[in-house]
Amino acid sequence: MSNDLFDLHQAFPILNEDTEFFPLMSQEDEEEMNNEQTPEVLSILPLRNTVLFPGVVIPITVGRDKSIKLIKDAYKGDKMIGVVSQSDVAIEDPSFSQLNNVGTIALIIKMLQMPDGSTTVIIQGKQRFRLGEEVQSDPYIKATINKFKEIRPKADKEFKAMVASIKEMAMQIIQLSPNIPSEASIAIKNIESTSFLINFISSNMNADVPVKQQLLELANLQERAKMVLGHLTTELQMLELKNHIQSKVRTDLDKQQREYFLNQQLKTIQEELGGNSPDLEFENLKERGVKKKWSKEVNEHFNKELDKMARMNPAAADYSVQINYLELLLDLPWNEFTKDNFDLRRAEKILEKDHYGLEKVKQRIIEYLAVLKLKNDMKAPILCLVGPPGVGKTSLGKSIAKALGRKYVRMALGGIRDEAEIRGHRKTYIGAMPGRIIQSLKKANSSNPVFVLDEIDKVGSDFRGDPSSALLEVLDPEQNNAFYDHYVEMDYDLSNVMFIATANSLSNIQPALLDRMEIIEVNGYTIEEKIEITKQHLLPKQLEQHGLKKKDITLKSSIIEKVIEDYTRESGVRGLEKKIGSLVRGAATKIAMEEAYNIAFSKNDVERILGAPIFDKDLYEGNAVAGVVTGLAWTQVGGDILFIEASLSPGTGNLSLTGNLGEVMKESATIAMAYLRANGDQFGIDNRLFDLWNVHVHVPAGATPKDGPSAGITMLTALTSAFTQRKVKEHLAMTGEITLRGKVLPVGGIKEKILAAKRANIKAIILSKSNQKDILEIKESYIKDLKFHYVTEMKEVVDLALTNEKVKHPINLTVQKSDELSVVN
Repeated sequence: MSNDLFDLHQAFPILNEDTEFFPLMSQEDEEEMNNEQTPEVLSILPLRNTVLFPGVVIPITVGRDKSIKLIKDAYKGDKMIGVVSQSDVAIEDPSFSQLNNVGTIALIIKMLQMPDGSTTVIIQGKQRFRLGEEVQSDPYIKATINKFKEIRPKADKEFKAMVASIKEMAMQIIQLSPNIPSEASIAIKNIESTSFLINFISSNMNADVPVKQQLLELANLQERAKMVLGHLTTELQMLELKNHIQSKVRTDLDKQQREYFLNQQLKTIQEELGGNSPDLEFENLKERGVKKKWSKEVNEHFNKELDKMARMNPAAADYSVQINYLELLLDLPWNEFTKDNFDLRRAEKILEKDHYGLEKVKQRIIEYLAVLKLKNDMKAPILCLVGPPGVGKTSLGKSIAKALGRKYVRMALGGIRDEAEIRGHRKTYIGAMPGRIIQSLKKANSSNPVFVLDEIDKVGSDFRGDPSSALLEVLDPEQNNAFYDHYVEMDYDLSNVMFIATANSLSNIQPALLDRMEIIEVNGYTIEEKIEITKQHLLPKQLEQHGLKKKDITLKSSIIEKVIEDYTRESGVRGLEKKIGSLVRGAATKIAMEEAYNIAFSKNDVERILGAPIFDKDLYEGNAVAGVVTGLAWTQVGGDILFIEASLSPGTGNLSLTGNLGEVMKESATIAMAYLRANGDQFGIDNRLFDLWNVHVHVPAGATPKDGPSAGITMLTALTSAFTQRKVKEHLAMTGEITLRGKVLPVGGIKEKILAAKRANIKAIILSKSNQKDILEIKESYIKDLKFHYVTEMKEVVDLALTNEKVKHPINLTVQKSDELSVVN
């Protein structure tokens, strides 16, 4: 039975206490109600969701404008209306023909304006009627009505027993149903009228509108009672069965069933709060899986894991782990690629615009694009850019991605010591995650990004594993089409990823890993290149960052060169950018304070803002002293010149080396001295001198560590000059390694060394013949004023480097008959 009518006092507390909601109608009251005069024409109120029975009081909420006007007009008059249910509850504004034929005359007891603005009316049914003809349709329906006569049975035992059964069943239903208040049984007990009892129960029992309308249309009271008894019997059986099942389930509940029941309630609460229930999560994951472009193997694995999740208890700890795993599989870009842009001219322009110089790298990228354009399934190259800090290795990756039209991903490897950072953790561990390779691909949302492995030479190793060994699989073109991440547990194809590794030094990279990469050296920038980079990139960037315009500051090439030489000592341009930023801020300060300043900066302006020069420029110092030769060196911040000084003092032929020299450089001095002793007669040196003079070789500056074989020929030339007291040719520098046989071997860092020589006002350079190829790679404009001598033997070096002219104040070395030393200044 419905409980809609048993809370009226609570629903409408403003009504008077003496208002009759459950009139305990007697036979006399019913006869008096049936004998009331009925009007011929009534205003008809259509009801959508209920049926009104005679004698019953119900509240109805009126929402239609027509219905509200009807109620207000009737409430001002005799308060009598006709109430008829709709034949189709879906119709919003029913016409006369869409109403049922039988309705109930109703008395409006009370009309209430509710807080939400709606109108609620308390009505009581009076008599049944049949609809006649429609009199009016606007603003609301009016129609003639015909009296509906009820056929009452004889008061025999069968009918009385039937009524008693109805009353008893109603009482049982009230008792079994937790939703119906016990006060309802008091009302039913005290109803005296048989007809009203059946009407009251018919109105409140759990039945659809068509069933209730059928009861209303039954004229025979006994037939109506039979139908009500049938519905009550069914409802009572359902309640008893439901209670029996609940009692049985309550008895058999174990821990798992109890948790399931609570989870079902939790699911309902989550749905009410707007969250996702486990079923909804399952459907969402399944729907997303259908849209993925993955292979058959991955699809089968996903569906298997999804079914596994469906069998899990949502409250279990593994449930969230499983959801995270499935979401990762869905988020990974399986077979999803960005389209490469094969416009080689465009790519060339982008690379040229973003980076000045770096010709080898640009050429390699253009080559890759050209081959990819001709052969779409080419495996991506694995490049390793090696060079000093600040030369643009990392930012070059962004430019390559831009040129190719691919996504860009960067992974910093500096300090990584755990192999799981690359391959991930097995998902059985608490807090397990995929490796950073997989995470980065998920972030890029593409399976063919440009992937920069930054600082690959800084990878460490400890008890947790060796990440560089894990990278072997990632960077091997023959293996990375089936990269296995411990968390994903499926092979992932990395063969379309373009890996670009960066490093400052190759010495710290594992040989097996080094073998898998294509090494491209990114040398430091020359002063000329730094000047162009400042003009094209650094100055515009600093102007934009500081809110200035191009017209606010002008830096000539000579001013930029002064900043480079006097305030920076680096291969890259990071320090230079900071200094340029300081100059721009100096101009910005003047503009903000509305003070006059030179738009075209002078050297004095530079020193005023940046202070006194930090570094001294090494220049050629002349050839007035024997034993002093200019050498060329490579440093981490570019090329430089250095002076090899050899001096003699009376003694026993000892060799002293100073200047913070490394082992290799010391060996070069020893080799040079040994060669000179063995071949002194070729250079006009009396071999006995080597035992009578101590030799001291020094390389300024003493505080700076120095090492490497490239000063070999310079040391030998310095020693030869010291023992012969011959001048070294003016504006000459040299670099090369020597052997005990007098061979001259090639050395590295030629580009940086040559440009350092040019800056130091050197005019001629001696190199190994094998280094001639390195000169060809330098722009001709950088070396147009330099003359190169290519040699293979040390004899050629001495012939080219030394003149026949003695120095101005030579040491006179003579060996007397008594073998005593004679020194003449």
